[in-house]
Amino acid sequence: MPGIDTDILVIGAGMAGLTAAARSLSRGSSVIVVEKAATVGGSAQFAGYAWTAPTHEVMDEVNPDGDPALRRALVDGFAPGIEWIRSLGVECADAVTVLRYGTGHQFDTNQYIDECRKRIRAGGELLTSTSTLGLLTENGAVVGARMLLADGSEREIRARATILATGGFQANAETVNTHIHPAASAMQLRSNPTSVGDGLRLAEAVGAATGKDLSGFYGHLIPAWVSFRDPSDFVALSLYYSEHALLFNLDNRRFTDETIGDHLTTMALLEQPESRGLLVADARVYRDWITGSYVEGAVAIDKFDLAQRRGGRCGLAESLDDLAYLPAEWGYDGTAIAEQIRTINAAGSAVQPPRTYDAQPLDKGPYYVIEACPALTFPFHGVRIDETGRVLAAAGGTIEGLFAAGSDTGGLYDHAYTGGIAPALVFGLAAADRAAADRASVTA
Repeated sequence: MPGIDTDILVIGAGMAGLTAAARSLSRGSSVIVVEKAATVGGSAQFAGYAWTAPTHEVMDEVNPDGDPALRRALVDGFAPGIEWIRSLGVECADAVTVLRYGTGHQFDTNQYIDECRKRIRAGGELLTSTSTLGLLTENGAVVGARMLLADGSEREIRARATILATGGFQANAETVNTHIHPAASAMQLRSNPTSVGDGLRLAEAVGAATGKDLSGFYGHLIPAWVSFRDPSDFVALSLYYSEHALLFNLDNRRFTDETIGDHLTTMALLEQPESRGLLVADARVYRDWITGSYVEGAVAIDKFDLAQRRGGRCGLAESLDDLAYLPAEWGYDGTAIAEQIRTINAAGSAVQPPRTYDAQPLDKGPYYVIEACPALTFPFHGVRIDETGRVLAAAGGTIEGLFAAGSDTGGLYDHAYTGGIAPALVFGLAAADRAAADRASVTA
């Protein structure tokens, strides 16, 4: 079996992998990138913002159970990461507020992907339609990987550093049921379909530590019974406005504080009977949030109109009394829900569960009703790393020669979220920089 040598082997060509590869080339390293899909970009193709918590204090408040070292590294590395994007000639817009507590920049992710790919093609090697069969080890260190190429042949790629960046395991039904929730595989996938856990599989096979099970996932509510047609639906169908509406489960009760974030409500709904619920908004929420831009600069879409046109379970009630006419086959008691809404309106800030960030009453008809369910973008469980991207060993210490970045990693988030593109960017850069420093120390 023919083999080749390189300084850096990157497995996966999404945001994290392309970032690590382009940065490694800028550090003078030789680089080979392998990608199992026929094209590069992964789920980053569908994103438009890089954002995270603006300070350590905010990060600690919204993500208290995440790994402290990773939390700090993400905040500290974000501004340099944005400068790195700009250094490739990709324009990043001025900072805007994201999810009430975050700060982020809109940028053309596909332009960034193209810029990274151009640099890899010019200075390194990019192998697409290439699967990774296993990592190569010597004396406990990872020294590369064994590949299955597009033509069916096998090849060993030996590397001083191997960076795992395969994008998570959200497309693997068995793995999401094990590490997220027994019903997780029933969720629609709002990401690329090739992220099936290769990074996790490869890392565990060489003794890597992994994050806490059932630590959650990133996703959003979408209209139940509506299928994604193409990646543009990942954003178009996401019901971000749920933060200002009320969500009831099949027992006709609220079960979470919707106002803390649609992404958190999504995790909470997965735990409810049949993982579906009735989302109710009034005329104020429709005017201010359903038809508006979720983030400054994003395209505004009438989410209710789209869900209705796509065949979702939607309804328009002129008054709360009209909720009594909800179709029986939906499984909800509209009269009971209407009475709860009246009680919530009267309770104001004293309502339970609380409505921390929007306690305004929903008392302006008409009422916009959509049955919602959770959709999955990526898991929070994954390979444990330190702040420089080195993979931690289950037995203690780190695994020499092995790094990970992006959605392959775990430990950063635990039922919390401060961005997906930002960690891929920050830890892709960190892994490349540490690998280059390790190479320099050996050759010095």
